[in-house]
Amino acid sequence: MIDRLFEALPYLALFVAISLGYLAGKLTIGRFVLGGIAGTLLVGVGVGQFGVTIDPGVKTIFFALFIYAVGYQGGPQFAHALNLRSLNQLISAFVMCFAGLICVVAAAWLFQLDRGTAAGLAAGGLTQSAIIGTASGAISKLDVSADLIRTMETNVAVGYAVTYIFGSLGPILIATWLIPLVMKWDIRAEAIKLEQTMAGGRTVLGPGQFNAVRDVVTRFYLVSEGSAAIGQQVLAADAAVADAAIESVIRESAALDLSEATIIAAGDVIALSGPTAIVQKSADYFGPEVIAPEGFELVQESREIILTNRDLVGLDLQEVHDKVGADIRHGVFLTSARRLGRELPIAPKLALRRGDELHFTGAPKDLDRMQKLLGYKISAAAVTDFIFFGLGLAVGFLLGMIEFKIAGIPVSIGTGGGCLLSGLLFGWLHSTHQRFAALPVGASNFLRDFGLAVFVGAVGISAGPQALETLRESGLTLFFLGVAVTIIPQIVVFFFSYYVLRIQNPIEALGCLVGGRSANPGFAALLDKAGNATPVVSFTVTYAVANVFLTLWGPIIIGVINTNPSP
Repeated sequence: MIDRLFEALPYLALFVAISLGYLAGKLTIGRFVLGGIAGTLLVGVGVGQFGVTIDPGVKTIFFALFIYAVGYQGGPQFAHALNLRSLNQLISAFVMCFAGLICVVAAAWLFQLDRGTAAGLAAGGLTQSAIIGTASGAISKLDVSADLIRTMETNVAVGYAVTYIFGSLGPILIATWLIPLVMKWDIRAEAIKLEQTMAGGRTVLGPGQFNAVRDVVTRFYLVSEGSAAIGQQVLAADAAVADAAIESVIRESAALDLSEATIIAAGDVIALSGPTAIVQKSADYFGPEVIAPEGFELVQESREIILTNRDLVGLDLQEVHDKVGADIRHGVFLTSARRLGRELPIAPKLALRRGDELHFTGAPKDLDRMQKLLGYKISAAAVTDFIFFGLGLAVGFLLGMIEFKIAGIPVSIGTGGGCLLSGLLFGWLHSTHQRFAALPVGASNFLRDFGLAVFVGAVGISAGPQALETLRESGLTLFFLGVAVTIIPQIVVFFFSYYVLRIQNPIEALGCLVGGRSANPGFAALLDKAGNATPVVSFTVTYAVANVFLTLWGPIIIGVINTNPSP
């Protein structure tokens, strides 16, 4: 009955596979979580045993949506990561990707793997699901029979399914256990040491600890007789409480219009904003703390600003603080920073990169002044710019038609590679000219997640009839090849990065290791071991590079490997 139902409604089978796949993906074994994508592929293979047929165009369209969204979201960060200041980390990431490619190609040649199986080995062993799509696109253009194309596409799915689990576990074991054991590193201790270095001596919080004092507060002080502030101009008094800011002077229940000529008098109430510790000390200068006058309002704003000023890129926070004049930073307080969507540790020695998101609190007029110096404000686009969205996908499809030769063999990056490059371009365009190519975060997240889920579900269903037979024939061999592809590049590239590129700080080295593998589970485990955000800095640079190059390996593998499956 189910087979007849799925035959009549093939898309019902697709959504059943997605639903059950994500349910299976929630199952955990210790720290390992299968994940929705791998779960959908495995359930899809099971559903495919009922002989369901999915239109191949579904895979093409939804993979294009997924990979365009990936490129769009990573465009600004990828462009900003390409700079000389992070050259050794960029080299480490590329060498890691290239070493993974070499391992896959070597395994294919030594064990006579066909093109599809080799691509699946890369997708699972290197845990880059996007390779499934870029490789499948390249397979579809091969000058071979339709049956052979279907067999290779099945082998891509099987290779991925067999090697993915250890591909996810491998970076966790290497980065959080094996290398620290060999190098005699205590990850938590090294993370605390690095954070102390970045923090310039501030208290470093342990696991489960947090700062119960708000970073930025506004308090009120009554200027009493004998106060050092009496008779001072507002700007002079402001300078006396450096890194805090006089927001308002209230005299006889009315807020004065502040100017350079405003003089502080006894009986005034001062509204002072700034870091808690500095504001608390100001009682010695102004007078006793009082409650806010009844009905008084102080309007402030939280604003996210993207750093683009080349004069400030590469400086650390302390250097930026010293370089920016007190007149510009007056009333503006940095509350957090993010890079590639991940929280950065706020510390004096944190080096800033172009494209960092800096979150400030302050009065709108003060924030406007800071914004002009740093870069531009992040404004959440309310609607998708469908003109550029359609144009971006069209450009991606056209780029996918471009062919080049490897060892005399014609190779195309395919729809997936084309849409990735197009997404990178249009994502960067929007980051520099926000009037164009808007794609809200919610919309791009949906396209990315749903597009990949539908694509992988369709791949699993299509592979279903042949998958079990292929798995029986070469499953164990594939598994051990996947182990090799997962482990060898990490070990080799770690020591290359450590001894040749001189990336020797333990946390930075391990962050590069998991970032260069685009290994999110490994990064999550490293963060957990570190107990703070210090691994984020090196991870973000290498992750941006790895996401692009690993995805592009799909058509490269199809072009380099010339072995077809046995008929």
